[in-house]
Amino acid sequence: MRIKGGLNAKKKHNRVLKLAKGYRGARSKQYRIAKQSVMRALTEAYKGRKERKRQFRQLWIARINAAARLNGLSYSKLMFGLKSSGIEMNRKMLSEVAIADPEGFKALCDSAKAKL
Repeated sequence: MRIKGGLNAKKKHNRVLKLAKGYRGARSKQYRIAKQSVMRALTEAYKGRKERKRQFRQLWIARINAAARLNGLSYSKLMFGLKSSGIEMNRKMLSEVAIADPEGFKALCDSAKAKL
């Protein structure tokens, strides 16, 4: 008597169909179509995780630039000035300081201006 591989195939199908839960129509019911949809969705999700990092960096830079211009500096001059004065601060923290503590950001801008 031979052993059939039905159980493993069923497990594989169920795994894919579970991931396709919530999709419309055949995408959530038929294995072949669900597999394509899930593969594409996982690919897009991976891309999205990379894209999100880029978008946050863009946002931080835009915020820093806006705050720097209020203090009479451009973004690039501010960053160069901070680097020259030995202030190591990442863009995320700089944007947080710019929003939450304008006086503190002004002090950073002044120290950057002094080094230019």
